[in-house]
Amino acid sequence: MDNLGIKTGAAADPAYAVDMRNITMMFGSFKANDNICLKVIRQSVHALLGENGAGKSTLMNVLYGLLQPTSGKIYIKGQKVTIDSPSRAIEYGIGMVHQHFMLVPPFTVTENIVLGMEPLRKFGVINTGKARADVQALSDRYDLKVDPDAKIEDISVGMQQRVEILKVLYRGADILILDEPTASLTPQEIDELGLITRNLISEGKTVIIITHKLAEIKSMADTCTIIRAGKTIDTVKVSEVSEESLAAMMVGRAVDFTIEKKAVAPTEVVLNVENLVVRNYQNHPAVNGLNLAVRAGEIVGIAGVDGNGQSEFVAALTGLQKAESGTITLLGKDIFNKTPRMIFETGLSSIPEDRQKHGLVMDFSVAENMVLQNAQQKQFSQRGFLRRNTIMTHAQSLIEKFDVRPRNCAGNKAASLSGGNQQKVIIAREVTNDKDLLICVNPTRGLDVGAIEYVHRYIVGQRDAGKAVLLVSFELSEIIKLSDRIDVMFRGRIVGSVPGDGVDQAALGLMMAGGVQNAAA
Repeated sequence: MDNLGIKTGAAADPAYAVDMRNITMMFGSFKANDNICLKVIRQSVHALLGENGAGKSTLMNVLYGLLQPTSGKIYIKGQKVTIDSPSRAIEYGIGMVHQHFMLVPPFTVTENIVLGMEPLRKFGVINTGKARADVQALSDRYDLKVDPDAKIEDISVGMQQRVEILKVLYRGADILILDEPTASLTPQEIDELGLITRNLISEGKTVIIITHKLAEIKSMADTCTIIRAGKTIDTVKVSEVSEESLAAMMVGRAVDFTIEKKAVAPTEVVLNVENLVVRNYQNHPAVNGLNLAVRAGEIVGIAGVDGNGQSEFVAALTGLQKAESGTITLLGKDIFNKTPRMIFETGLSSIPEDRQKHGLVMDFSVAENMVLQNAQQKQFSQRGFLRRNTIMTHAQSLIEKFDVRPRNCAGNKAASLSGGNQQKVIIAREVTNDKDLLICVNPTRGLDVGAIEYVHRYIVGQRDAGKAVLLVSFELSEIIKLSDRIDVMFRGRIVGSVPGDGVDQAALGLMMAGGVQNAAA
């Protein structure tokens, strides 16, 4: 019996939307799920909490039919079921929004949402007008504000997340699994998702939310099951536990939510941007006359609502997108519209917004990904041949240092790791590249609190070592916590700048929305 008084051996009870019993999932000799039990009460929000690689997504992939468990039983609304495919899960009213989006990049938003369930005219012709109207109506109903005609490859990560949520809603799921649904959302969007979730519950639906954000568990969830190292630790009523106790149960130790920072002492300008203009996929100026300078020994945070040009700005800085006009210099050298390789060699490292699209080669091994930019160096190659033993040794040292799990993953494909551990691989590589400028875009997206604590210390360590750091994050608390200076980006420009200390979060939010109030305390 757990803290909620649920008997694990009790007969199937239709009061539970989901009843997973003694689920074990083996991958070779690795036990990702170890005899896990999960009971989710109907019309409730149930959080699933655990470290990166603890087995949460694996368990939900079992529930959604993407994986077949080695052993265990599943009951849906009191009925024992075999879920051998996602289509079978959908038949049982289960929909899943994955942490890593399952979208077709060249297709439009509408085409992705209705894929496989397209409205048809006579003779099997797709009714594109009705499909678009249905998507627009659904978007309006849940205030998700997507462009039905935009292509997935042209929209931001945050917009892609909304499309995934709409896909599930379009299919009329009664049980919604949201795997890190707020990882790319702004504070305002997170609040809106909380309202949407409660509306879904009031309409008779059940929501399982996987998140590392303890504040969101406290604000959204009724109950929470904690998993550590593939095993169930406890199931608790969220109203009866603190964020600190949830964190301690998750990682097995007390977590320090504060971070020590030396007094800021910036020196020479490392990055200088003047009058930058970058157009988006619709040929509109997403970055419109932006000016910015970042000095050695400081962290400059960019605060702004997603869609105000941040993605295009970073893409232009890193050589992934051509700018139209302006100047960009790094250590006094011109990097405007230079190639990513040239910019990297000039002195720029970056943690990208989309880790799978721009951060990793998913079919390469973890070890190969650790040396992507440096494989040609003498220590890693000789006469055109890779020194694989050296690369493996290098990777293993970073795996240990940055707590990438599982520990023996150096030879595994990057695609085999959980999202949080993929992020750790990128951070390990980029930080150890030891460049003069480090650009971090949502660096802790998908990470648990223990890993966030670790990454934040490394970012501050880069600043303390005299590096320049540009932090772009939709986590306002992260911006405030780490930044020495906060520049607010709105409609493609920096519209205000405040010191990192003593910032009023509400006033900063007003600036992000286009207001002019000073956010300094």
